[in-house]
Amino acid sequence: MSDGPQSWRSRFPLLANDPALCYLDSAAMTQVPQVVLDALVEHESARRANVQRGTYGLAEAATEAYDKARESVRRFLNAADWREVVFTGGATASINLFAYSFGERLGPGDEVLISEAEHHSNLLPWQLLRQRRGITLRVLPVTGEGRLDLSQLDAVLGRRCRLVAIAHCSNVSGAVTDVEYIVRAAKAAGAAVFVDGAQYVQHGPVDVRALGVDAYAFSGHKCFGPSGIGVLWARRELLESLPPCFAGGGMGGRVTLEGHSLADIPHRFEAGTPPVGPAVGLGAALEWMVALPWAAIREHEQRLTKRLLSALTAAGDFRVLGPTDMRARLPIVAFGMDGVHPHDLTQLLGQAGVCLRGGHHCAQPLHAALGMEASVRASLALYNSDADIDGLLEGLERARRNLR
Repeated sequence: MSDGPQSWRSRFPLLANDPALCYLDSAAMTQVPQVVLDALVEHESARRANVQRGTYGLAEAATEAYDKARESVRRFLNAADWREVVFTGGATASINLFAYSFGERLGPGDEVLISEAEHHSNLLPWQLLRQRRGITLRVLPVTGEGRLDLSQLDAVLGRRCRLVAIAHCSNVSGAVTDVEYIVRAAKAAGAAVFVDGAQYVQHGPVDVRALGVDAYAFSGHKCFGPSGIGVLWARRELLESLPPCFAGGGMGGRVTLEGHSLADIPHRFEAGTPPVGPAVGLGAALEWMVALPWAAIREHEQRLTKRLLSALTAAGDFRVLGPTDMRARLPIVAFGMDGVHPHDLTQLLGQAGVCLRGGHHCAQPLHAALGMEASVRASLALYNSDADIDGLLEGLERARRNLR
């Protein structure tokens, strides 16, 4: 992978088969490299069987592949123990699982701190917890450029706070959270820290132990893997203390008509048949990612992002929602065009093969805080190149002529 972005693009069949396509919607879903497709086909055509309790060869091979995928996640996150890795249906499922299970220990007077920048998936589960358990939900505001306003952290992080639940990176502003700073403050207040890593993981491996967090969640479809698979990681001692929120086959130990015991972690959180094939595909994606030259990739992504930001800010009729510098930000650029609705803009560009997303991006509170109802979002990944930025900028110039 040291031979440049064009070669990186060639590893993704959908992009390789359509050289003119400008795919700039990776914050919603990344493309899948051939190595992941191969792993999925191999598993479904040679090892398709249910896992964990079959004693015949095919089932044992499937179980081995599933366990290997869990170990791949552990390695990608630098987690201490494979038992800390729970497979779910996606980041949203992971957040809901954690919110329900962790929330069972909370009640009136307890506080959970979120931020104004959260995706709805890391907001609504905590609002539901407030309705169900009577907790207090505190909010850390954002600055004018969409970063978390850490100067306000002491004011909203009180001694009644039991959990801080924040995104590692905003899916709108691209701003990266200073997780280590928040962890230090949360620990001093006696609170645990949960991180929604859905937007961060496609940009390289994560070290949950170095971050010092207690739990972390992400989706496979945002890090070059299949859809329908996600991960909840939590420290072993924390995970062992939480009750499951789903019940069914595989999560019980001994079961009688009078009651049941729980299986060991992580299985007590994986009731029913797990997403075996998608887990195998995710494992292949993460193994592929771990071997990539991330220093070069980040430099490449930053250069493209800087070029896009410079063009938007120089044009005069665009407003960027987020930092306009490259400090602590990922290649996610949301913007508005004066006098043009985001949906009209994305539709026009889409007709020319430039794939963007328009709307509130499941982050209505953040848009409200920044004074816009909706925006257009360009989100880049390692397979993007200057040709994609050219296509976007040319499309925006056409929009100036046709939509005004």
